[in-house]
Amino acid sequence: MKLTFLGTGTSQGVPVIGCRCGVCTSPDRRDRRLRTSAMVETRGVRLVIDAGPDFRYQMLRTGVRRLDAILLTHEHKDHIGGLDDVRAFNFVDYPPTVRKVDLYAAPRTAACVRKDFDYAFAQDKYRGVPEIELHEIDVSRPFEVRGVSVTPVSGHHSDRFAVTGYRIGPLAYLTDFKTIGRAEEEKLLGVEVLVVNALRFEPHYSHFNVEEALELIRRVAPREAYLTHMSHDIGRQAATEATLPPHVHMAYDTLRVEIGTE
Repeated sequence: MKLTFLGTGTSQGVPVIGCRCGVCTSPDRRDRRLRTSAMVETRGVRLVIDAGPDFRYQMLRTGVRRLDAILLTHEHKDHIGGLDDVRAFNFVDYPPTVRKVDLYAAPRTAACVRKDFDYAFAQDKYRGVPEIELHEIDVSRPFEVRGVSVTPVSGHHSDRFAVTGYRIGPLAYLTDFKTIGRAEEEKLLGVEVLVVNALRFEPHYSHFNVEEALELIRRVAPREAYLTHMSHDIGRQAATEATLPPHVHMAYDTLRVEIGTE
């Protein structure tokens, strides 16, 4: 299995527009973070988790020509804002085939996708709209994508918003979590690699901070853990990485991680 971090930043990305802090002006490329997204490749299947506003550039940067599915964590624009650009994948094999992109989401997120991209689901579509096959998932049950089992992991972004993480064999990926129940946390036990959001060091009302992320990592006890969805407030990669436990790393854009199979 291979995990590629497509983006590791917050809804504003890093650098933040107009900001002149030491992180936003850092010459270290690891401190330049697109909106959070990841790609998982296993058993010949390629999955992308979230398609935010930077989706087009992230796909160009990887050079991929085929996607098997996109898994959505929730409906915020930094996670679904780039879905119109899936239409490029519809026509990679054209002619003779128009290939739809399979999209998996919890019911509330799916409803938002239908609303925001209503033209993709219209009965009388105009030419060139994204061709999407939208699948509503039951977050209490695993589902399969081309033979690969995916287990949803539910949590809350805030009191108002639920969020869905995913376990795919030895990998678990959580972003935008603020709370997770004990039963959902148990779904993470035994993973080799855990990816979890860590916005900054200071507490935040709708995201794990570094301390909360490290506490979850301690309880789950993966072999390796990676922090993602980081703001400029977390500090420069080189300085902050050095303060973390040896098996915990700050992810950065384009980082690739090889993970043992089940």
